[in-house]
Amino acid sequence: MTSASFEKRIKRQIIGREHLFFAATTSGLKSVCYQELNNIPGSFKEIKMVDGGVEFTGRMQDCYKANLYLRTANKILMRIGKLKASNFRVLEKKLLQVPWELFLPFKTNILPEISVTAKHSRLYHTKAVADCFKKSIAARFSTIIDSPGEKKDYLQQKLLIRIQNDNFLISIDSSGELLHKRGIKKHNHTAPIRETIAVAALMIAGYQPGTPLLDPLCGSGTFSIEGAMLASSTPPGWFRDFAFMSWPCFKSAQWDYLKREAEKKISLEGPCHIFASDIDFEACSRLSDILKANNLSEIARAEQKDFFAFLPSDIFEETGVVMLNPPYGLRMGNKNKSEKLLKDILHKLRASYAGWKYALVVPRNAIPKKILPYSSSHPFTHGGLDMILLTGKIV
Repeated sequence: MTSASFEKRIKRQIIGREHLFFAATTSGLKSVCYQELNNIPGSFKEIKMVDGGVEFTGRMQDCYKANLYLRTANKILMRIGKLKASNFRVLEKKLLQVPWELFLPFKTNILPEISVTAKHSRLYHTKAVADCFKKSIAARFSTIIDSPGEKKDYLQQKLLIRIQNDNFLISIDSSGELLHKRGIKKHNHTAPIRETIAVAALMIAGYQPGTPLLDPLCGSGTFSIEGAMLASSTPPGWFRDFAFMSWPCFKSAQWDYLKREAEKKISLEGPCHIFASDIDFEACSRLSDILKANNLSEIARAEQKDFFAFLPSDIFEETGVVMLNPPYGLRMGNKNKSEKLLKDILHKLRASYAGWKYALVVPRNAIPKKILPYSSSHPFTHGGLDMILLTGKIV
C-alpha cells in the first residue's frame, strides 16, 4: 500500500462520507446534550435521543466539533461496523474484512484497548472476544508493509464492542479521556461533582452568562469554572487533546481552523459575575490559581467565606443563581450530620436568598421533606450513586 493510494482510500471512505456518531451521557442528562447538539452550528443530521445518550449523523469535522463544544457529553463514539457471529470461527472470518487501518493508527507499537459487553449472545466470554479482535487487528497491520514513516507512539485508542443477540456493534472512541476532564484542574478534591453534570445543572437551573452566579460551597470550584467557561464562550475541549487526533484521517489544518473560529468568540474580560467561596482556605486558594492560570479570573473569583455567615447582597446587588453540592455520606461522618447540614442549608436559602434561582444536588434517598417552593427534580447517577438535582426559585 503506497502513501498516495492510502490517502485516496481515507478521503473516499472516511473523510468523504457521513458517519453515525453517539454522544454518551450521564443517565438523566441526555435531553440537555440533545439541546446542545441542536445549537452547535454544523452539518449534524438525524439527531435523536437513544438509550445512554444521543445519536447523530455527520462528517469528520462534526466529530471534531462535538468533542470541542459539547459540555454535557461523556464521550463521542463513531460507529465503524456491524456484524453477526455466533461462534469464534465465523467471528474471525468476518473480522478479516474490517479495514482497521482506516480507523486506527497502524504506525504504532500499541494495540487499542478493547471493551466488550455481551447480552443474550452465544459469545459471552468478553475477554476471549477482545483477544479475537486484537489478534485480527495485529494480523491486518502486519500485512501493511509499504507504509511511510517509522512506528511511534500515538494517543491510546479504544474500541467498544457491544454484542446483543449475536449482533456485534463496533465503535471507536474519538474522545480518549472522558470529556469531563477539561484539562484545567491539576489537583483532586474530595468527591467533586463531574464537570459534565455541573454544567448541565447550570443549564437546567437557568443560568445565563453575565448574570450573578454564587457557588458558596465551592470545594474544587467545578460550578464556578464551568460557569466562567460558559460566560467567556470558552469551549469545554479548549485545553485538551482527543483520541481522534491520532486517527489516520485526522487533518490538523481543519482542526486548527475550527479552533481559530472558536477563539474569535472567546471573551475573557469582566465584569466579574461569578463568586465562589468555601470555609476551606486552601480550596479557595487553589481555585483562584486555576482561574488565573486559565485567564478566567476577570470573570470569576474565589474567597474564603462561611456560607452561613454572609448574605448574597454582600456580593451582588442583583439576584441570580446559587449552586450547591453539599457534602453528604462519608464526607460528613454519618447520616445525622448530613441531614442536619441539609436542613441548615435550606433554612439559609429561605431566609437570605429570596428571588434567587437555585440548584441543589442531593442523594435521592436524602430528599428533604420540605423542598423549597417551586422546585423541580432531575434524577441522575454519579459515582454509582442515585442523585437528584433540585432546581427552582426561592420566593
